[in-house]
Amino acid sequence: MMQKDVIIIGGGAAGFFAAINIAAQNSSLKVAILERGKEGLSKVKVSGGGRCNVTHAEFIPQELVQNYPRGEKELLGPFHQFMTGDTIAWFEKRGVPLKIEEDGRMFPVSNSSQTIIDCFLNEAEKHQVEVFYSHSVKSISNENDRFQIETSQGRFSSKKVLVATGSNPKIWNLLENLGHTISQPVPSLFTFNITDERIKDIPGVVAKNVEIKVLNTNLWSEGPLLITHWGLSAPSILKLSAYGALELAKREYKFQIEVNFIKQSVEDCLEALKSLKQDLAKKAVFKSTQFDVPKRLWHKLVLASYMDEQTRWADVNKMQLEALAGQLTQAVFSVNGKSTFKEEFVTAGGVNLKEVNFKTFESKYIKNLYFAGEVLNIDAVTGGFNFQNAWTGAYIAAKAIVNSQ
Repeated sequence: MMQKDVIIIGGGAAGFFAAINIAAQNSSLKVAILERGKEGLSKVKVSGGGRCNVTHAEFIPQELVQNYPRGEKELLGPFHQFMTGDTIAWFEKRGVPLKIEEDGRMFPVSNSSQTIIDCFLNEAEKHQVEVFYSHSVKSISNENDRFQIETSQGRFSSKKVLVATGSNPKIWNLLENLGHTISQPVPSLFTFNITDERIKDIPGVVAKNVEIKVLNTNLWSEGPLLITHWGLSAPSILKLSAYGALELAKREYKFQIEVNFIKQSVEDCLEALKSLKQDLAKKAVFKSTQFDVPKRLWHKLVLASYMDEQTRWADVNKMQLEALAGQLTQAVFSVNGKSTFKEEFVTAGGVNLKEVNFKTFESKYIKNLYFAGEVLNIDAVTGGFNFQNAWTGAYIAAKAIVNSQ
């Protein structure tokens, strides 16, 4: 059996960050990472299309927490201890400068996730963190103030354990056996599957700023909307999917949404259309795109309003005008199913947040057991926020582990 001072279960973002910070703060501690895969940091590798969306340029804790459908209340204190600015400084100090993009997402200047991976591997080696790959954890028990961990390749013993395994049901089961409760996982960041003539054959079209509501709920969001081969995507949809994760799962991903493509009331839109009817009388409605609506989408909405390509503004009747106003401001689409967003599969679910002390990220039930990252019932909207939760939790847990020796 291998004896260690601290064992980190999970060689992802949170696991490596915690291990490095523990070993850097106390070089006498024997720290080991147990990773079930042949290599670690797989999510880091694919994040942001291989560029690694490290964090988000939001520097006020009260604002930052608003990006977490689950974890908003719990992360406020931790973000006062370690947040975006600290993340940037941590990486810069280790030779990895970050840059801010227009939408606030932050990436390494190198534009390559490999830079982050290399940084972690170098730091782990420098601080003598042992990494055991292909070690799938089979059991965790707690005897005589020490944890006994059995993996697919051996047995380990340590005084302290930090679990950073992300959304891993097998580990959640082991934590349940130790006495924790798990909030059942449901998908969080996903896109909507929609078959509808109005969005057929126009994939790639982006409506820059829309408002979306899920009918018969309080769920709504705003932002860019992307039409895809299978339905709708982009931040406005992903935000809805995150905040509505539990509700939409209950509905088995069959529900209706109402899209306001121009963020105007139907009344204001109708008045504007009446003016256009006079001003553009001789022109074809189909060819005179309005309200900054993308041209191909405008064509579809006009055709859905009982008009054809030749209909002139002068000939548009009251019913057609009202139909077009409705299509622009209250277009209802039926969602039937979901698709995973890129490779960044995120779930809502994990260790119940009431069972964790967020000053230290230690279990309230089991002394010397800590958590970081998505193993907890914390998840975020897209944009670097899930990683910031990983860095914050891992850093605070590392500090608590070192201070409690």
